[in-house]
Amino acid sequence: MGDLKQENRELKAAIRQMKKELSFFGHVSKALTSTLELDKVLDIIMENVQKLVRSDAWSLLLYDEERNDLYVAITKGKQPEGLQGMRLKLEEGVAGWVAQTGRPLIVKDVLNDKRFSDYVKSSAKGFIPRSVLCVPVTSKKNIIGVLEVLNKKDGTPFTNKDTELLLKLVDQAAIAIERSNLYQKMANLAITDDLTKLFNLRYLYRALDIEIKRCRRYNSTFSIIFLDLDSFKLVNDRHGHLYGSKTLVEVASILVNVLRDVDIIARYGGDEFVIVLPHTPVDMALKIAERIKSDINNYQFLREDGLSLRVTASFGVAGYPDHAKDEIELLKLSDQAMYMAKSLGKNRVVLASQLSVTLSSGR
Repeated sequence: MGDLKQENRELKAAIRQMKKELSFFGHVSKALTSTLELDKVLDIIMENVQKLVRSDAWSLLLYDEERNDLYVAITKGKQPEGLQGMRLKLEEGVAGWVAQTGRPLIVKDVLNDKRFSDYVKSSAKGFIPRSVLCVPVTSKKNIIGVLEVLNKKDGTPFTNKDTELLLKLVDQAAIAIERSNLYQKMANLAITDDLTKLFNLRYLYRALDIEIKRCRRYNSTFSIIFLDLDSFKLVNDRHGHLYGSKTLVEVASILVNVLRDVDIIARYGGDEFVIVLPHTPVDMALKIAERIKSDINNYQFLREDGLSLRVTASFGVAGYPDHAKDEIELLKLSDQAMYMAKSLGKNRVVLASQLSVTLSSGR
């Protein structure tokens, strides 16, 4: 009987710990998807490392594909002088060993471990490294970087539990770093629409692919809004294509002003736009679409050109995983919902789930 009570206590403690970890990593996931800037992503990662494993010093090294080595991207806590920006070969130091093997490593006595970098040993003025925990940051088995933690605050050795927690963190960090790197790389390519300066179709598909992967891994959600201007052809026919183009630019400006920096706004083609809303359930996406609709309705287009035109738009909203299991189906359903909005009289918002209701009712 006593053994059963003990097992129950241990089970309850394990469940409490699991809930605590799920809550923690949920908050981390939201924080990491709140920005596309690499520096901010790295700061969020490093801030949460210390919450998981309190230590004297911790650093994140990133892999440089062109030079095939690691460089110290960010450090926190007590660190040897000159560590920031230092480069290591893949076979050099504990970090290099972890990057090369792709396996986490705990070293209890770093100064006597042959894998510990001679440079760090010689430059560790005023700081004596005792133990190290090092974990790889990977995506699809490809190395992105290495997280290294030195000297546990309470003086005890690093444990397998510490390793497990940091691996969960870097699993999320890998996606965030990958998103940031993609954003930076794409910034140097033709990823924007020449007219509106919004993202183009190429970037939209890449961004949707990343969001789907993130949501599958972390059981998260996101939504998209597909919008199309109503009777836009009349603007071109009555006022000319130059004014039509200016109208599209002004629509883009409205979208940028309404949405968050982390939201992805793309010109899908012609007078169609797609908005990707990370960490946004469909009920919230509906409210955002209604706000955009209202802002477009209340805006006087081409006012500086003396026209003050009124323009409306039709909207389709779909969410992952509520309505679709991949990006192609998600776009298709949001597009169909948008066309339903047009068929119902235009200038309105339709949710993808309304498609099945309409079909089943024979309308």
